[in-house]
Amino acid sequence: MTGMMSAMVLPAPHAPLVLEERPAPSPEPGEVRLMVEACGVCRTDLHVVDGELTQPKLPLIPGHEIVGRVDAIGAGVTGALLGRRVGVPWLGHTCGRCPYCMSARENLCDEPLFTGYTRDGGYATHVVADASYCFPLPESGDPATLAPLLCAGLIGWRTLKMAGPAEAIGIYGFGAAAHIVAQVAIAQGKRVHAFVRPGDRAAAGFALSLGAASAQDSDAPSPEPLDAALIFAPVGALIPRALAATKKGGAVVCGGIHMSDIPSFPYALLWEERRLLSVANLTREDAREFLALAPTLPLNMHVTRYPLAQANAALADLREGRLQGAAVLIP
Repeated sequence: MTGMMSAMVLPAPHAPLVLEERPAPSPEPGEVRLMVEACGVCRTDLHVVDGELTQPKLPLIPGHEIVGRVDAIGAGVTGALLGRRVGVPWLGHTCGRCPYCMSARENLCDEPLFTGYTRDGGYATHVVADASYCFPLPESGDPATLAPLLCAGLIGWRTLKMAGPAEAIGIYGFGAAAHIVAQVAIAQGKRVHAFVRPGDRAAAGFALSLGAASAQDSDAPSPEPLDAALIFAPVGALIPRALAATKKGGAVVCGGIHMSDIPSFPYALLWEERRLLSVANLTREDAREFLALAPTLPLNMHVTRYPLAQANAALADLREGRLQGAAVLIP
């Protein structure tokens, strides 16, 4: 059942990924093995590679926006999954017994496993995943356009939900997650204002092309008071700016897993019942909800494809802000 596989492996933080040939893993009880069709390159991967997330399994195969077809199953897994296309997200396993799991908050599990961080991920031709944390995907269609839904889409969706009712939404940092959630919000009839890296005219134009009501530098004032602000850029200095742009009773939601330090700011920016929230991981219910919604929306997925062996180039392009939309590895 094993055979061989190719994988891009992180030997240590700050090191380039190395292409390796190794035996393909066999699924344990409750697991499935996928032949990977596509794997998105997420900013979280960059935080892992750059040592900003400090507890990876090493050596590590990164990647947690995985689309593939099941080619082997472990004991206890239904044979109906063989040959099916499924998606594997960041949340790879939860304990099922801690207070968070027992109260429908498995995203906060005390003993989780994360795909491409504490278990090997999808920068490879094959990957093993917990069958209970895989999600059915459309059997037809381009796997490269499905891959970003597995994290950029899911985290964007949870971030939007946590913002609560809102008509005017500011989005700070217009990368993969923002380009999906902006289209979701616009389809819901909301006004979206994009805030991009100062001077990044390409990102501003990209946001406008997707239907944003405005696009401006992140240090510019908002065209109107915001009901909510969603922050995807890992820049702590954006939090006071977003609070200043948000109405009384509004929310600022930080959608990233890592952010630079937040500078001090006057309490007046938070007062008047503004809320400052963070998003941690996702739940399987988030995934089921969003993956059912996505096909009903007019999502225009922008992806840049890279061969698996060019994973380091994809990460460099993401790090330097040279991408519009999402980067996707194709084994």
